[in-house]
Amino acid sequence: MNKKAKKGVLLVQLGTPDAPATAEVKRYLTEFLMDGRVMDIPYWSRTLLVKGIIVPQRSAQSAATYKTIWDESTGSPLMYYSLLQKEMLQEQLGDEYHVELAMRYQNPSIEAALQKMEGMLLDSIKVVPLFPQYASATTGSVIEKVMEVMRKWQYIPSVSFVNSYCQDEDMVAVFAENGRKHPIEEFDHILFSYHGLPVRQLGKVDPSGELHCPDGGCDTCKVELNSFCYLSQCYATTRAITTKLGLSPDKFTVCFQSRLGKTPWIQPYTSDVLHDLAQKGVKKLLVFSPAFVADCIETLDEIQVEYADEFKALGGEEVAMVESLNDNPRWINSLKKLVLSN
Repeated sequence: MNKKAKKGVLLVQLGTPDAPATAEVKRYLTEFLMDGRVMDIPYWSRTLLVKGIIVPQRSAQSAATYKTIWDESTGSPLMYYSLLQKEMLQEQLGDEYHVELAMRYQNPSIEAALQKMEGMLLDSIKVVPLFPQYASATTGSVIEKVMEVMRKWQYIPSVSFVNSYCQDEDMVAVFAENGRKHPIEEFDHILFSYHGLPVRQLGKVDPSGELHCPDGGCDTCKVELNSFCYLSQCYATTRAITTKLGLSPDKFTVCFQSRLGKTPWIQPYTSDVLHDLAQKGVKKLLVFSPAFVADCIETLDEIQVEYADEFKALGGEEVAMVESLNDNPRWINSLKKLVLSN
């Protein structure tokens, strides 16, 4: 523990099971899906659905998938890169700062990380959720949990939150740089695949209740109506990256993955886009996933295995994945700037 530190930084990632075993995955999925901001339905309905149907049906299959991406020496990719990001940021910030990493679900928990920081009597704490685009189910949940824990403290330092950085210059530059590692001109089309959300959650970030989001959402409300719209922030990130790469609008498509359940989620769904492109004769795809700042099960399996197999079964030839930000020094510099910003 850094005894010289007067300022704290809490990096918060979504989470990962402690091990690729059914019991651990069950514990992780239960905590994740029982969050009222993630599964935003009444408690008893949520309990019945999560504990009675989803978790029992998905745990063993998910554990098998985690085993395919779990490294023998470094374990969970998400945890490995998140720890690297924490260590590199600590080095960048120096002794005046103390950096902790927490997972919103499972370990290291937000409670455990904040307990360490409470004992340091810090002057301030900056909370940086590792989600570039704001959503109630991710960043909102992190902020709520931090406030829930800290409201019990006898002393409360100055606390601030970074709620989004969807157009951060360095972040965008790293995604573009990683994209250029691939021969972009040789791909028929480029996908920007973001994690999906139920459409109903888009309108809920409007306190007036006047927004009524269509099933596919829209891509304009960040400027015109609501700066906290997840969908519009995804489009903002995409515009920033494609401008950096000089891509024309007909060269790329924004889509959304990881749908759960039968209610309308943000469209177009990635799977539907794959079908449409295959029918048009597209053979080679390059995929960005700018909702994630570290490679994880969604990038390493869902896109590189599940969607790749699906596309090839439809007649496609290749689905290449652009690596995430991971331990890129410029991304760490981006985190540093977010910490130092007012």
